[in-house]
Order: sequence, then structure tokens, then C-alpha cells
Amino acid sequence: MSRAAHRHPPSRRTRGVALLTMLLVTALVALLATTLLTQQARLLSLAGQVDRYSTRKALVLGDPAADTLALASIEVDVSKIAEGQSITLKWRGKPVFIRHRTAAEIAEAEKVISADLRDPEEDTARVQKPEYLVVLGVCTHLGCVPLGQKVGEVRGEYDGWFCPCHGSHYDSSGRIRKGPAPTNLEVPPYSFLSDAVIRIG
Repeated sequence: MSRAAHRHPPSRRTRGVALLTMLLVTALVALLATTLLTQQARLLSLAGQVDRYSTRKALVLGDPAADTLALASIEVDVSKIAEGQSITLKWRGKPVFIRHRTAAEIAEAEKVISADLRDPEEDTARVQKPEYLVVLGVCTHLGCVPLGQKVGEVRGEYDGWFCPCHGSHYDSSGRIRKGPAPTNLEVPPYSFLSDAVIRIG
């Protein structure tokens, strides 16, 4: 009888070690695959962020396309705004308030002593024509949109705008008069193309 015929079959312990080894190898392969997929996802995400940053940088520093440039400015016929009324527009993703001020609102805004204000600014420095006020409709406290644009809305204690989130009151020149907002409503860059049409941006 040959020597091969006398070999004993693998013991249970040997089979168990082999099975355990196989399971460990399978687990390690699965872990490695998961790690690689996770790293790939992170790299793709990073690449997307870099691409978005590059796009934004190109829009700011590069030569933007005509349609992008068109979005950088808007033209408005303010002659259609009735005296005492306001309209809200969108410019670069932000609300813009345009108010056709009454003679009383203008007089009230001009008589304020700017040195007494939190953010001192003369009314005449905030308007190009006294009857039209153009400001960003963004509260300078936490970025909320103040009330006061629509008929019947609360305008605050100074007949301008009121932010109900934390109680900031602005006057008819958009200047902060009461509440936590640190600065006046921002005046965006704009110019009159004619007596009736303004360009914002």
C-alpha cells in the first residue's frame, strides 16, 4: 500500500482555521473595497467643489459671458411707481426695495441729525433723487427681509421698514434707528439712465 493511502484527512481544527482564514480574507477585501469607494466619493466631491470655485472665480475675475453679464444689472422704470408706494425686485439673488417717497417722508428723513444715528449718514448721501430711495431689502442684523413694502404692512416706529425677527426699525431713508441691526440698509450701485429709468448694478 502506498504512502498516500496512509495520509489522514484534514482534521476539524485544520478545516476551521482554513475557513476562518477565508472569512478574514473576504472581510479584508470587502473593507478595502469600501475604503476605495469612500475615497473615490470624496475625490469626486472635492473635484466638484474645485469646479464650482473655478466657475465662480471665472465669473468674478474672468471674462463673463453675455448672459451672465446681463444678470449683473437690471433696468427699472420708476415712473410707474405711485407716490408713497414701493416695489421689490431681484438683483443678484437679493431683494431690492425702491420707494417713491412722499414730500413728508423726504422732509422727515432730511431733518434727522445724522450724528445722533448708530450708522451716521445723511439722507442726501443715500439718494440720487430725493423722491426715489433704492436699498437692498436685507436686514443688516441676520439677513432677514424687513416688512414695509406692501400696503398695510408694519413699517416700524420711523415709517420705513421693520424686521420682526429681532425688532430692527429703519426710517424712510433705510437708516437703522432702533433694534440690533448694526448698520443702515445697503444702497446698491445704481444710476439714472433718464428721468424715469434707473439701472441697478
